[in-house]
Amino acid sequence: MRIAGRVTAEVLMIMREAVRPGISTGELDKLAEEHIRANNGVPAFKNYRPMSNMTPFPGTICASINDEIVHGIPKMSRILNEGDILSVDVGACVNGYFGDAACTYPVGKISPERQKLLDATEQALNLAIKAAIVNNTVGDIGYAVESYIKPLGLGIVRDYTGHGVGQKLHEPPQIPNYGRAHSGMILQAGMTIAIEPMIMNGREDVKVGSNGWTVLTKDGSDAAHFERSVAILEDGPEILTPWQ
Repeated sequence: MRIAGRVTAEVLMIMREAVRPGISTGELDKLAEEHIRANNGVPAFKNYRPMSNMTPFPGTICASINDEIVHGIPKMSRILNEGDILSVDVGACVNGYFGDAACTYPVGKISPERQKLLDATEQALNLAIKAAIVNNTVGDIGYAVESYIKPLGLGIVRDYTGHGVGQKLHEPPQIPNYGRAHSGMILQAGMTIAIEPMIMNGREDVKVGSNGWTVLTKDGSDAAHFERSVAILEDGPEILTPWQ
């Protein structure tokens, strides 16, 4: 898990240097795939199909711009512009184990409102990870996100959640970004989970785009997404995808 997580995190650090006005999400996707394969990994998202009636996902990364929350499809024709925000979600499978992580980047200089959204979403992730300790519950993780985000007047994506991660990309339990403290499954040492707040500037309604994959805010407001894979250990949470 640590090896897969390191390779995944390295992709996000490559993205941080590569994201700029004028680059395409297709170019970013190519960089990500090259790095994963150079480190004996397999892109976890490429050709992923959660249901048999869905078209396989075509990219190594999910590249979601502005009002796109998750599952944006990378394309050479999608060019980043000054002031955009870009969420990159990536997974890698190495030696049969998965890493999964995401980060939202400013493209050049962004508005104060967008910067506030990015800062709040990343801080929500940090607080959620602090709650991921032995004998806490899944509800404690969700409560850590919700109790921080709601007073800021921001919306929480409730239809998509974090999840267990290990020998499969998505495993039980689901890790919602909302919840009641001390409720739900009790966290035990040895569990490995992906915690991923998805936060938006507007209302909490979402929609799926015409490609069948991309999830967007229904009102066109901006969204941000930060994610880390985390191991729950006796001495506290360990971040398995240590992007910086």
